Amino acid sequence: MQKIIYYIASSLDGYIAGKNDDISKFILQGEGVNKYQSDLASFGTVIMGRKTYEFGFKYGLEPGQPAYPNMEHFIFSNSLKIDNLSESVKIEKLSIDKVNEIRKNANTDIYLCGGGEFAGWLLENRLIDQLKLKLNPIILGSGTKLFGSSTTNENWELTDTESFSDGLQILTYDKKK
Repeated sequence: MQKIIYYIASSLDGYIAGKNDDISKFILQGEGVNKYQSDLASFGTVIMGRKTYEFGFKYGLEPGQPAYPNMEHFIFSNSLKIDNLSESVKIEKLSIDKVNEIRKNANTDIYLCGGGEFAGWLLENRLIDQLKLKLNPIILGSGTKLFGSSTTNENWELTDTESFSDGLQILTYDKKK
């Protein structure tokens, strides 16, 4: 089965967006962001929750269209309804079996885009295999937490660190076995 990799920007205090989904304080360009964008090219499948998919609408994403043209999309939601879905976009009910089916059938590791509640649900169900944090040198104080309201307690092992001149770091953690 392919790994699910949660590759996400985070503040020092564990927020992936500030109040009202504000991401303006995050580093949005530079070497670390270029590395992230380059890394995305290795994924053929992306999974995300409804809120993350709808967040893209603020930036010009058309409902039903893929956020990443090179990836097959699975949007997990029990309430999202969109007519005219692209061939590469599927809406799925929240289901461990469906996530495992995607893992089994994917040709590459799977990019977990966005997070919060969906990432917390995946964490609680032990479905995230690797965490790649784009750690930004900011403190937001409030907003969307890295794992939403999850209270899961797990140990992870730091396996790689990349530092960039703007203060951004990409920290890679694997789930301890």
